[in-house]
Amino acid sequence: MSIMEVNSYKAKIEYDSDIDMFRGEILGLNGNADFYGENPKNLRIEFQKSLDVFLEVCEEKGINPIKEYSGKFNLRIAPKLHSKIAIQALAEEKSLNQWVMDIIEQNIYHQA
Repeated sequence: MSIMEVNSYKAKIEYDSDIDMFRGEILGLNGNADFYGENPKNLRIEFQKSLDVFLEVCEEKGINPIKEYSGKFNLRIAPKLHSKIAIQALAEEKSLNQWVMDIIEQNIYHQA
């Protein structure tokens, strides 16, 4: 899987061997929007077209195109790992929540 970006929107790109084309799915939308292309240049053009149509429909219907997130999610981990994380957070004088947020942010920004 690869990520393609157009106008700050991101899509995951995968190869579909059944149709011998690349398929893109735009991420973070308040609905589904996908597109297909035979090569990266064509894929980028189709990404823009699909995005434009999606945004136009959202505007017509008065829908926010961007999926909203609450900022909360549950995470299940092994008790032993939970203990290690809690100890590390305490050692750094951070709450468990702040420590995990910092680690996630470091990982996400490191990838960008």
